[in-house]
Amino acid sequence: MIADQLILDKKSNSTSYSSDRKSERPKRSIVKSISWRIIGTLDTILISWMVTGTAKVAISIGVVELFTKMLLYFFHERAWNAINWGK
Repeated sequence: MIADQLILDKKSNSTSYSSDRKSERPKRSIVKSISWRIIGTLDTILISWMVTGTAKVAISIGVVELFTKMLLYFFHERAWNAINWGK
């Protein structure tokens, strides 16, 4: 089903930025990604601290992970917003 919408029905299911914006605004996706990353980063720092035993290393891992996963999540949300399956 998803493959059909992504590949086969590309022309008929084409969405524009304005129609995508009505479904979920980019600002909402940004706020969701920030709130989720706070939770995820705290989890990563805690696990890293337990594994390494060093708070400084754990925080370093958490900071890098914070930015990379927030960016990935934003684009993941925008891509899923363009898929009609399950709406």
